[in-house]
Amino acid sequence: MIVATLCFYLFAGVAIVSGLMVVTARNPVHAVLFLILTFFNAAGLFVLLGAEFLAMALVVVYVGAVAVLFLFVVMMLDVNFQELRAGAARYMSVGALVGLALLAELALVLGGMTLGGVEVSGGALPTPPADQVHNTRALGQIIYTDLFVLFQIAGLILLVAMIGAIVLTLRSRPGVRKQKIADQLARTPEQAVEVVKVPLGGGAQ
Repeated sequence: MIVATLCFYLFAGVAIVSGLMVVTARNPVHAVLFLILTFFNAAGLFVLLGAEFLAMALVVVYVGAVAVLFLFVVMMLDVNFQELRAGAARYMSVGALVGLALLAELALVLGGMTLGGVEVSGGALPTPPADQVHNTRALGQIIYTDLFVLFQIAGLILLVAMIGAIVLTLRSRPGVRKQKIADQLARTPEQAVEVVKVPLGGGAQ
């Protein structure tokens, strides 16, 4: 029990410090590396909670795919982060308001306070006992059965965000030849093949 408590404080402390370093590091590559460290410590906390599947998914998906993708994007793209930070000061007040709203919501959920006569609690969907249902089965039942509609809505929101990011970053460059599948499929044999009639004896000229 003492070892588990020490591991919890170790993982939680390192995760908090590395999370702060993600947003305060001046070097973007160092920020991504601290983000990977945060994911590893969060996976350790999931292991302490008995959710091995979530820990494995966090390491495989976020560390193995997302964080590495961030690292390659930051290293390969020539992004001027100084200009990005200079423009962030204009939205500081809006970000502070959003942060205060999120803190108020977390206080309501974790504290079990009441808002407008409705009690707010975090135990709406209690997890089945570990000796009866495995954590992977319980997680699948919650996501794909109890919260199926919300899960699909979250997927649609991520899809819209991905399409929006592609639309915002897509730029047409002049002078670049691109493959147009529709034009290729619409071509007829008359447009693709040209028969040239060479007169007799005219090939030597």
